[in-house]
Amino acid sequence: MEAIITATELADELAGPTPPVLLDVRWQLPSPNTPPFDGRVAYAAGHLPGAVYVRLDGELAAAPGENGRHPLPDPAVFRAAMRRAGVSAGRPVVVYDGGQGWAAARAWWLLRWTGHPDVRVLDGGLPSWPGTLSTDVPEPAEGDFEPAPGAGRLLDADGAAALARSGVLFDARAGERYRGEVEPIDRVGGHIPGAVSAPTTENVGPDGRFLPAAELRDRFKGLGASEAAEVGVYCGSGVSGAHEVLALAVAGIPAALYVGSWSEWSADPSRPVAVGPDPQ
Repeated sequence: MEAIITATELADELAGPTPPVLLDVRWQLPSPNTPPFDGRVAYAAGHLPGAVYVRLDGELAAAPGENGRHPLPDPAVFRAAMRRAGVSAGRPVVVYDGGQGWAAARAWWLLRWTGHPDVRVLDGGLPSWPGTLSTDVPEPAEGDFEPAPGAGRLLDADGAAALARSGVLFDARAGERYRGEVEPIDRVGGHIPGAVSAPTTENVGPDGRFLPAAELRDRFKGLGASEAAEVGVYCGSGVSGAHEVLALAVAGIPAALYVGSWSEWSADPSRPVAVGPDPQ
């Protein structure tokens, strides 16, 4: 099953006999230099026709706590959100965001991890859509999706530490955060010992669309993701890391996600922290 879909392909499917459920998951990482982003306002101003808005904070992630800034959502809350949006196991789903791809990838990963068989991300997000936008708020029939967590591998802190030693653990954050030169959000900068720096921003081109699968495959193999190696990913809080897992899926490389990521790891002073450009 493909992990991404182009705008042209999506337009064709929406005009076909079994159109996919559309989820709008626009979200931005809070920044001290910009006003808070409200995805509901952006959605109300214009969205893909038929799309239902889903909140990352609260529906795709629980409240921040000891398990990180974006821990797994409460199963009942996630189930209700997906059913409200019309998600059913027998109908394909396409998710999109404002173009960065991180929030859409989080929704994609959660749906795949909880057992949905057919989920794709709109490559390039809303900016790639050539058609008109709608301000109508749809009222889809309630879906019947029953989440069954465990369809893919999920890492905890100890599992991530072990994988950094036995396989390949990619750090999807910016290189300066990996090296410990800056840390704008969490308690301390640096990385999990043994993790390899692989910023997810390098998986896309200037237009925000993923690089061709062959290029992504070469990139990850150059960073150590051989066919024999088990691969995992973490980031700041499990959102941009999902985008790297998606890039790996495009490349044909299965990968586990450490959802707690650096926000959970660094909050525990007993866990080791490595700094500098090298994994160790």
